[in-house]
Amino acid sequence: MTISLDNPSPLLARHGAVQADAADAGVASHYGDPMREQRLLAEGLAVVDLSHRDVVTVTGPDRLGWLHSMTTQDLTGLEPRQSRETLVLSPKGHVEHALHLVDDGTTTWLSLEPGTAPALVAWLESMRFMLQVEVADVTADWAVLGEPIGTESVEGEPLAWVDPWPGLVGDTVAYGPLEGHPAAGRAWRELLVPRASLEETVGDRPMAGTWAAEALRVAAWRPRLGAETDHRTIPHEVDWLRTAVHLHKGCYRGQETVARVHNLGRPPRRLVFLHLDGSGHVLPDAGAALVHDGREVGRLTSVARHHEDGPVALAVVKRSVPTDVDLVVGGVSAAQTVVVTG
Repeated sequence: MTISLDNPSPLLARHGAVQADAADAGVASHYGDPMREQRLLAEGLAVVDLSHRDVVTVTGPDRLGWLHSMTTQDLTGLEPRQSRETLVLSPKGHVEHALHLVDDGTTTWLSLEPGTAPALVAWLESMRFMLQVEVADVTADWAVLGEPIGTESVEGEPLAWVDPWPGLVGDTVAYGPLEGHPAAGRAWRELLVPRASLEETVGDRPMAGTWAAEALRVAAWRPRLGAETDHRTIPHEVDWLRTAVHLHKGCYRGQETVARVHNLGRPPRRLVFLHLDGSGHVLPDAGAALVHDGREVGRLTSVARHHEDGPVALAVVKRSVPTDVDLVVGGVSAAQTVVVTG
């Protein structure tokens, strides 16, 4: 089951809820006051309905070693309730799946972008061979809630995936700044709860919609699959090595590209953060072309209105674009801040 416009979250019955569209269809974009919701979320007080995300489980004694061998992060020795972010790459090193992974001691839980579970499950099933693993899409029975907390869940709490961004996880490297990163100190985790208990789990806590969550994600320069990525994206372009790629683990699909670009070259594109001219009432849409000196040099990937910074965006541009120039998108001036420098 996929939460969608035709099968929305029960939390959309909350007062003031306005349904999101596109990738976040099926949950609330906001509950009537998106700026207030954003401030509550930034203060650590609100919870976000992410029940449109897919959930996959992997069981069996070989599960962690098997996933370790096929994805980008080191998953060996993972203790119960510990989290990892790991990627599935194509043979040419392009990002196909981003897995929010947490193990409870008997089951590995994967939270995924909406609608991506069927393709992932089909690929995992094709890679089982003789190993003792079982893969299941449990989206129909399990849901995700986001909250601004940065600690592992404890006994008596729902299992939680803790977002490592922007820290360096394992033997890896950052393609963006190590000091002064805007997401320093950021706290975020995803709770895995039975879908039937979704409303009970939220209780009377303040709700924030995806509008608020996305604005804080954009301000944190945090890449999202399907937004900052396309069929050509390699992890280096969006600074995803820092949390999701171990540079000296065993072979996995796409590893040659990761190693070659890291050791011998530079990524052909780079992520930038943009402050958009907010004097107009309408902002450009994600996917709009970025222009410099009359030439198209990239595309807008995520657009948001931040409660402090105003209209902001993420974009992927050609590496050759000068870092000290403003860009134009849909007639709107966009001042860039360099994210990926390596």
